[in-house]
Amino acid sequence: MSESKSVYGGQAVIEGVMFGTGKHTVTAVRHADDSLSYYYLERQSKPWAQKLKKVPLIRGVIALLESTKIGGQHLNYSAEQQEEPEKEPEKKRSKIIDTSLYIGIAILGVFTFFFAKFALTLIPVFLAGLLQPIFPGHALQVVLESVFKLILLVTYLLAISQTKLIKTVFQYHGSEHKVINCYESGQELTVANVQKATRLHYRCGSSFILFTVIIGMFVYFFFPTDPFWLRILSRILLIPVVMGISFEVLQATNKCRNIPVLKYLGYPGLWLQLLTTKEPTDKQVEVAIASFKALQEIEHTPSLLETDARFVKADPLLAGKIVSN
Repeated sequence: MSESKSVYGGQAVIEGVMFGTGKHTVTAVRHADDSLSYYYLERQSKPWAQKLKKVPLIRGVIALLESTKIGGQHLNYSAEQQEEPEKEPEKKRSKIIDTSLYIGIAILGVFTFFFAKFALTLIPVFLAGLLQPIFPGHALQVVLESVFKLILLVTYLLAISQTKLIKTVFQYHGSEHKVINCYESGQELTVANVQKATRLHYRCGSSFILFTVIIGMFVYFFFPTDPFWLRILSRILLIPVVMGISFEVLQATNKCRNIPVLKYLGYPGLWLQLLTTKEPTDKQVEVAIASFKALQEIEHTPSLLETDARFVKADPLLAGKIVSN
């Protein structure tokens, strides 16, 4: 195509999908009555952050911090939307409890990645250290540590995917990928076309997490495993380094995805996405398409935020809620 396409990213939220570009982010959420509501948040960066996002290795950490902050706000909005008005007083209390659970999950989601990163970094260190008498040697300890890290990651994903809420989120995750893949292939965004697209994508955060495990192993080879306190300290200090390199690898595999041999470099991340994405229903795809098209409207006509009745500003500094018709 002669016209260059914008690069879109996304995130599954509770009963909805968020899409974003470099300037705008929009979430569409489906309510119990089958209606949709939308949430708009402008992506803002400090001047120093904009400069750092141009520096290789550092830009990945900055982008991740910004995405976590923005994604957390969208996730929190989607959780709040699960509270529907109830006329019966006896149902109100249980509804408040349900809503508190959703909001708690949303708030926890802001910290989940960083907590998981520390847990996946340090727990394998202790496990490998316990087995050091059986598996001595620097190289063997690093490999063992990485194996434990991979086992913990896969076990965690398998465990949470058994819950109804997370299953639904993973379905919306799949619908997000399908919409982006359909768009990038030049197909019209219809439910039928989107459902034909793959639910896997090279730029997914799941791939990024797996790359931190793989890249971490190679980085750790250059740092000591003894004494134990130095091993722990080095792993903590190397977290941003591993994240920065993993981000660059993720971007590289995405650029190589259409090259016959090099495309296989991204396959480990795609395999992990078989756990973090599920096939969505048509209704879930409809939500993803609605979110994507709302973002495109704003992207192509920013003035709609001021003139269109759907786009009502809720916060003059950061965000607005887009009220569905």
